[in-house]
Order: sequence, then C-alpha cells, then structure tokens
Amino acid sequence: MSAAPPDNDVLWARGIVKSHHGTPALRGVSLRVREGEMLAVTGPRGSGKSTLLGCLSAQLPVDEGEVWFHSAPVHTLGRAGRERLRRERFGWVGSEPHLVPELTARENVALPLLLAGAGHRAAHRAATEWLDRLDVADCAKLRPADLPQDRRQRIAVARALAPEPPVVFADDPTAPLHRDAREQVLRILASAARSHHLTLVLATHDPELARYSDRTVHLVDGRITAEPAAVPAVPAGH
Repeated sequence: MSAAPPDNDVLWARGIVKSHHGTPALRGVSLRVREGEMLAVTGPRGSGKSTLLGCLSAQLPVDEGEVWFHSAPVHTLGRAGRERLRRERFGWVGSEPHLVPELTARENVALPLLLAGAGHRAAHRAATEWLDRLDVADCAKLRPADLPQDRRQRIAVARALAPEPPVVFADDPTAPLHRDAREQVLRILASAARSHHLTLVLATHDPELARYSDRTVHLVDGRITAEPAAVPAVPAGH
C-alpha cells in the first residue's frame, strides 16, 4: 500500500477506476482536495461526476485505486465501515431532495443531529436556524408532500449543513431550482463552507455555478482533462 496523503489533504484519490455493469465510468482518476476548500467538478452529463463523488464519499466502492480521508484509507473499508463514515463525517446533497415524507421540514433537518446524539431542543434550534438561512423557515411545520420541489431541495441542503460535517458533497444540488434560486443556494453553500471551515465538493454541469468554487477540475469520459489553477472565487455574499 502506498504512503498516506499529506496532512492538509482532507480527501485524496489515486487511480480510481469504476465501472457500472461493465461500462467504464472512471478511468484512473487522481485527485486531492485540501481541507476547507470548495472544489467544483464540472463536465457534461455522463462524464463521471456523480460516480466520482460517490467514490469519494464512500457511497461506492472503487474497482481499482485508492481513496483516503484524513490519512485513513476508505478503499479498504467494508460496507459497514463506509456507512459509518458517511453518517458521522460526510454531508450529502443530491439533485433530488430525498426527505422523510412522514416528518416535517424541521424534523427532517433535525434528524441527522438527533441520530448523532444531540438533544431534542438543540437539534430543533439548529434546524430552525438553517431553515431560516435557506429562506424556508415558513416551511418548518410542513411535510414534503405539501411543498414544491424547489423548497424541498432547500430543506435537503439545510439538512446536509446542519450537523456541520467536515465534508459536504453536493451532486448537482441546484438542478431542481430556478436560476435566481440556484444563485442563492450556491451562495449559501459557499458562505457556510467558508464560515464553518467545511470542505465542499460540488459536481455541476453548469460552468456558471462553478465560479463560486476555489478550484475546478473538469471530467470528460471518466478522465480529468484539465485542472485549472485557482482563480478568484465569487465572494459568498455577492
């Protein structure tokens, strides 16, 4: 086994290969993500962005290669170890807001905090604060079926951010939103990541949204084709 990655890399991958039902999705991807960084993974649909986030976040086991989190190997973990890592250390926002239908918006956001051992009052206070930041505080007592998709998606973002995990993965998180709402949610994600020193890995096919990141990598056909030098990011409050 190769040496562990540098201490300032929260995520580190070498030579990731992953196929789905015999179709290659990643073809030897190597990547490093620094602690506190906001990294955008761009590329056309079908380029492997979602698969890469799945491998980095321990949702998918790699076929070949290595994935490390804070100098600990992820690629050697079994199913139970990967599930524990995701639950305790990672936040996730997908392109669809998979909320618990029986719970209210506030209960959905509070759920990961309660599962982590937080008290009921503290969990619901944090949930209320994050719903307010995402401009959906008026939805706190409503259930997902009573809400349009764009508001459900904001609640899903609040749920991922409320526990303040070290790393948040966002796989095309603004897909269900209108243009103005996309901008607002990305600003909130960027602001939360920087103010709480979270690491954010964002996959998007929209290069306009990638400008909120500190750094961008570009995927085509499962390979990184370019890793531009860091450029000034859009300030979180603008």
